[in-house]
Amino acid sequence: MKITKEIKAGILVIASISLFIWGYSYLKGKDILNNYKTFFVKYDNVEGLAATAPITINGLVVGQVAGIKLQPNGEILVQLQIKNDFPFSKSSVVAIYEPGLIAGRQLQIIPNFNDKTVAVSGDTLTSSVKKGLTDLVSDKLAPLQQKIEKMVVNADLLLTNLNEVLDAKSKENLKNSISNLSKTIEGFNQVVNNANSILSNNKGNIDKTFSNLNKVSTDFSKISDSLSKANLTKVVNDLEKTLSNVDKIMNDVQSGKGSLGKIVKDDALYNNLEKTSKELELLLQDLRLNPTRYINVSLFGKKNKPYKTPNDSIKNTKN
Repeated sequence: MKITKEIKAGILVIASISLFIWGYSYLKGKDILNNYKTFFVKYDNVEGLAATAPITINGLVVGQVAGIKLQPNGEILVQLQIKNDFPFSKSSVVAIYEPGLIAGRQLQIIPNFNDKTVAVSGDTLTSSVKKGLTDLVSDKLAPLQQKIEKMVVNADLLLTNLNEVLDAKSKENLKNSISNLSKTIEGFNQVVNNANSILSNNKGNIDKTFSNLNKVSTDFSKISDSLSKANLTKVVNDLEKTLSNVDKIMNDVQSGKGSLGKIVKDDALYNNLEKTSKELELLLQDLRLNPTRYINVSLFGKKNKPYKTPNDSIKNTKN
């Protein structure tokens, strides 16, 4: 059986049409040679999601967006085209996310592995929107922008107040202050130079002083060694024993024991000693006024003067 030209032309036309349909579908993101499952997701805002945007599960592309339609109630219905090779649960979440700064919005299926109910073609899945990198940067930059704006306002206010304060007289005073400060720094530099000159001229004396200090430190170290080697424990024990004896003596005196204790505590003995002292004083006074009464030396037989009672007698003393 011969194939006529008409049959060949028909086959070529059918192949061309089929190839055109396949190519057109492929360009639209539909591969008619593969089997797909269709799902639906509703969003209030698709965040710039484009048709034919890829759909991923854990970063792996498993399908694409088949269509986006605006519903009468204002919601946006997104049609998903998922390959049959990637089953997931019905409670999985489809999130809009931004994979990078350059790439557009994409869909990400977050599967629920605890749910064993597999989603079938035609199901409507739960939707969510994840903040992209741009949104996160905006959230971070918003407080920073407010702080910068506040800082700029404060700086402007500060400059305004500074211009009001720095009038012509204040500016002149400020110039004078800076000039005086420069002179002070020059004087300080001169003082430093003089100090360096003094130190340079007296370097030998300074070295000698430090040598003497080193020698004194060495001698002090030797004295410390001598003190550490001395039997300080015996000296301390002897001192404690001596203080103990003194304390015992003082206790005896306070209690009236011994001669010193009797003298301190016995009032009669104290009064007798005071009386004896007075009598001895009168005796010495009488001896001074009438020495001939006690020493009788007469070369010419001269009579002694009669005794005259002294003014300060014992009776007066007692009174």
